[in-house]
Amino acid sequence: MTVTTAIRDRALAETGAPAAIDRLRATFAGALHLPGELSYDVLRRPLNPALDPYPAVVAVAANASDVRAALTAARRHDLPFAVQATGHGTHVALDGGILLNTAGLNGVRVDPQRRIARVGAGARWSQVLAATARHGLAPLSGSAPSVGVVGFILGGGVGWLSRKYGFAADSVIGAELVNAAGEPVRVTADENPDLHWAIRGGGPGFGVVTALEFRLHPLSEVYGGVAYFAAERALPTLARYREWTAAVPDELSTAIVVTHAPDSDEVPAALRGRRALAIKAMYAGDARRGRRLLEPLLHIAGPPLLDGFGPMSYATAAMGGTPPRQLELMRELDDVTIDAILGAVRDEHSPVSTVEIRHWGGAMSASRIDAGPVGARDVPFSVIADARDDALAEALRPGATGGSFLNFLADTTRTASAYSEADYRCLIGIKAIHDPDSFFRHGHTVPPA
Repeated sequence: MTVTTAIRDRALAETGAPAAIDRLRATFAGALHLPGELSYDVLRRPLNPALDPYPAVVAVAANASDVRAALTAARRHDLPFAVQATGHGTHVALDGGILLNTAGLNGVRVDPQRRIARVGAGARWSQVLAATARHGLAPLSGSAPSVGVVGFILGGGVGWLSRKYGFAADSVIGAELVNAAGEPVRVTADENPDLHWAIRGGGPGFGVVTALEFRLHPLSEVYGGVAYFAAERALPTLARYREWTAAVPDELSTAIVVTHAPDSDEVPAALRGRRALAIKAMYAGDARRGRRLLEPLLHIAGPPLLDGFGPMSYATAAMGGTPPRQLELMRELDDVTIDAILGAVRDEHSPVSTVEIRHWGGAMSASRIDAGPVGARDVPFSVIADARDDALAEALRPGATGGSFLNFLADTTRTASAYSEADYRCLIGIKAIHDPDSFFRHGHTVPPA
């Protein structure tokens, strides 16, 4: 048996797959990619290299009608069904079913008078940032412009403006989706309000979102960047950080990073092959005030190895992010927590090369009567490591909340931990109404009641 034949057999293991593909050939306007084709092998893979899915077909939607066609074919022939745009949010490999690719539905429209953006299911933040910057407006985007907008928002969406304006999910005012029955549905606070609540942080299990509408904010320039310091200053800097963050305004978002930089030509010479401390910051306001607010922290950190702070446009601010291979939401940064973080990146032999401590709070923790089910609203800090380290997890456990955040959670058995108990019960009830047989069950979804 050839490799190609083995792949085809695995992908077409579901008995209804051939009939579903025949149906799609008659009803689907976009391209269909089948096992054995080079394009199939490229499109089937998500961003996570640990996943190796073999769907029966990758269906690249050309329009919203294609979404309905793919969903209907999967339901009629009892096939697994999953949606992938940029591949960032794929946590489970889909074998034998229909993988719907929505990357082509990437339209972006901006209404500068109403300060509203409408984006398609495949749009990335880079497109939205470029479109909104022309009008002096800013979306509540994440750290990486390559990330897909819809998946980011469905998972809650925490970014560098969240302390000022809240989670990205809080900004959603409307959506178009295809429900589990294959019907197009308009979702707003007045039309299908239960779904409007659920999709603002409740994950992808309530329908295939084909478009989202969300509020924008008047902001074009910020003060921020990343500065690097000697790793020996990490302990006093983190100790100061836990006190300093209690008094900073909501316009200022920060993170402290302890990292072991690789010995590579791609790394600046001042950091190459050494442990370092980094301070990331973004201030949504006057540059001079932003610098003054940061000075107490920068003074403790000492003379910088590299100072990347300065005024910049929000649309081009390259803040970067640590891959969330391990996440803990912390009640506080006590001495035990700080010691555990520094111990995890003690030398080049550690499985962890980077740990990022981020300040939450501000508008994220504000009580909102219209808020969706986004969890972690009362969390002051998060700790993210770029690799799983059981010793680090054990050391952090006493100070951790035990909860998680959906955008940063890869383990789909822990989906419930991203919500309060009350919100999770509500999500289960809404799931029972709109998807009682759990057609949308691939990835971070809740079970129906």
